[in-house]
Amino acid sequence: MACFVGSVSGTPILITENSCLWSRRFLTSRASTSIRNNNVAAVGQSVFRRGSSSIHSFKAKAMRREEGERRFPPQHQDGQPGKEYLMDPLPIFSDPNYQPTNKLKGKVALVIGGDSGIGRSVCYFFSREGATIAFTYVKGVEDIDAKYTLEIINDSKMSYAGDPIAIHTDVRYDKNCKKVVDEVVAKYGRIDILVNNAAVQYETYTLDDITEERLERIYRTNIFSHFFMTRHAVKHMKRGSSIINTASVLGFSGSPKLIDYASTKGAIVNFTKSLARFLADKGIRVNGVAPGPIWTPLEAASLDDEDLATFGSKNPMNRAAQPVEVGPSYLFLASKEASFYTGSFLHPDGKILYTQTHALKHWVKSLELWVDHDVAIFSCRWRTRQCCS
Repeated sequence: MACFVGSVSGTPILITENSCLWSRRFLTSRASTSIRNNNVAAVGQSVFRRGSSSIHSFKAKAMRREEGERRFPPQHQDGQPGKEYLMDPLPIFSDPNYQPTNKLKGKVALVIGGDSGIGRSVCYFFSREGATIAFTYVKGVEDIDAKYTLEIINDSKMSYAGDPIAIHTDVRYDKNCKKVVDEVVAKYGRIDILVNNAAVQYETYTLDDITEERLERIYRTNIFSHFFMTRHAVKHMKRGSSIINTASVLGFSGSPKLIDYASTKGAIVNFTKSLARFLADKGIRVNGVAPGPIWTPLEAASLDDEDLATFGSKNPMNRAAQPVEVGPSYLFLASKEASFYTGSFLHPDGKILYTQTHALKHWVKSLELWVDHDVAIFSCRWRTRQCCS
C-alpha cells in the first residue's frame, strides 16, 4: 500500500509501509540534530509520543503569563443586571477621534439592553452614523445608566436623526417584547435594525447551583427574548433590514464555570444561522457578534474576585477588551458594507484559546515555519496512521 501525503520543494512524497515504519522509529528515537535545534520539534515529538496530556502541557506553556498581575480590582454588585456607573474602572464605550460617514443615515435601530456595556457602545456608534435610536433597560435597576446613555446619544446623534427613546421593560416575556416593538413603530413608523443584546450569567461551582428558577431566568433573558423580539419586529422590517444577535466565544467553546450561560449562547449561534436562512428570501440579513472577554457590567456583577483578577488573561493579547472595540462590529453588520453577510459571526475575542484543539492548531501553524524534509516526516506520520497501520 502506498499514498502521497505532501511534497518537499515541489517533489511528491511517496509513503509506503516501510517508510511509515521508518518514520515511527525516527519519531521514537533521538531526533536529528537539525530538528532538535528547533524547539517546536521537541514539542512535536512529545505530542506524538504522549498524546493529549502533552498537548495540554503545550497549551499551558503557550498561555503562561506572569503571576501577580491583577486585571481588575475586587468589586461586588447586588444582583443582575449590573450597573455600569458602579464599575471600577469605568468601561470605555466611545472613540473621540471617530469620523462618521453617514453609514446608517435614515435608519431606525432598536437596541435591546442598550443602556450599558456593549449595548451602550452600539448606541453610540449607530447614533454617530446617523441612526435614530431606541433602546431598552430594566426599570429600578438600570435607570441611572439609561439616563446617561440617552445623554450620550443626544450629544452624538446627527441633526437629521430623530430623538432617541429609552423603554423600560422585562424582555423575558413575550407580551413585554411586543409592547416595546409597538412603541418604537408608533413613534418612528418602522424598524430597520434590531440588536438582541440582553443577557445575564452566573458562575457554577456545582451542578446544584443551576436551579430550575435560575435556568428559566437565564434562558428567558438570553434566548427567549431573541425569539420574542424578532418575531414582533420582523413584521415591521423591510428588505435590506438587519438583525444582529449577541452570542459569545463561549457559545463555540463552552465553559465549565458558566455552563448554563454558554449553552444559551450556543443556542443563539444556531438561532442566528437558522433565522438567516429563514428570512433570506425576504431580504432581511441575520448575523451575530461573538465577543470574547469584554469589560462590561455583566462581568463586574457576576464574576468572583479570583476571576476578576485574571479576567482577559487567557488570550494572546493578555487583556480584556473595552466595549468601544466591539461596537464597530455591530456597525459593520448593520451597514450596507455587509450586504452579502448573513448567517455569519464576527469574533472580537482576542483569539482566545480555550481548548486543546485550538492549542494544537496553534502548534501546527508553528511547524509550518520549518518546511524541510524532516518536518515533512512529522506530517507524513500524522496523515498516514491508518493507511500504514
